[in-house]
Amino acid sequence: MKAIIHSEKSGIAGMNCRDLQEMNPEKGEIKIRLKTAGLNRRDLFVMNNRDKGDKPFIPGSDGAGIIEEVGEDVKGLKNGTFAECVIVEEDNVVQKPPYLSWKQAGVLSLSALTAYRALFTKGQLKRGEHLLIPGIGSGVATYGMLFAKAIGANVTVTSRSNEKRKQALKYGADYALDSGSNLKEEIKNRKVDIILDSVGAALFPTYFEILKPNGRIVNFGASSGNEVELPLRTIFYPQFNILGTSMGSREEFVDMMDFIEKHQIKPIVDRFYPLSEAVAACERLDKGEQFGNIGLLISE
Repeated sequence: MKAIIHSEKSGIAGMNCRDLQEMNPEKGEIKIRLKTAGLNRRDLFVMNNRDKGDKPFIPGSDGAGIIEEVGEDVKGLKNGTFAECVIVEEDNVVQKPPYLSWKQAGVLSLSALTAYRALFTKGQLKRGEHLLIPGIGSGVATYGMLFAKAIGANVTVTSRSNEKRKQALKYGADYALDSGSNLKEEIKNRKVDIILDSVGAALFPTYFEILKPNGRIVNFGASSGNEVELPLRTIFYPQFNILGTSMGSREEFVDMMDFIEKHQIKPIVDRFYPLSEAVAACERLDKGEQFGNIGLLISE
């Protein structure tokens, strides 16, 4: 089988497309012939934190395909999804929603789960509340926008890209602001209940000027920097809540799948690349050029 192997170098530079011997499922494992796979920031993070001496591995967390062979007992994930086949624990396989295409299903799992947990488990977003998503464009951010609109929340997004702002409005955002503008001036009396933040340092101090009392900041990333100085009185007087989140649980995944089927939510697909062009796909993700999810087309 063809697969993307990461070895020898850290980051995207360590990726190579190779031919490998196909594996067979052991007792209780499932072999899936993949049609598509999704890219996530987690993939870049893992590759960036690997050293020359680390054992070669196949990246990838999301994928969709056809069950080809079933073993008897579950042993665990044997490789990632940037490959023609994957062997995975039975508990980590769910049926593809019939209304989704293979491309849509392939980019669904991880970023949708992250957004679902952030908004509903952590943020407790409710109908009629106002959600701010700074830096719209990523898979998590676009899922957050779709999920919030599905329950009747109001959504404001920001981006430096005029094209991304237009896209967000097309997909249902109520307001789209330039990230370089004065957010306090732009939002004025439309203060927000929740901020879904992955930007971090560049905007974090501004959030306290545009949150309603008892507002929530749910953070899952730090693309602009990790260090933030916080004046504590701006937090405890208005009783703001700062919450961290990352990915989600098996139970939340099941709830998320029920949610998207109930609301017939379709992932926003940015672009698909052949498996052999996985490096170019990761470079697009790394540069933050996408609007929605980037995927790999593995078989027709």
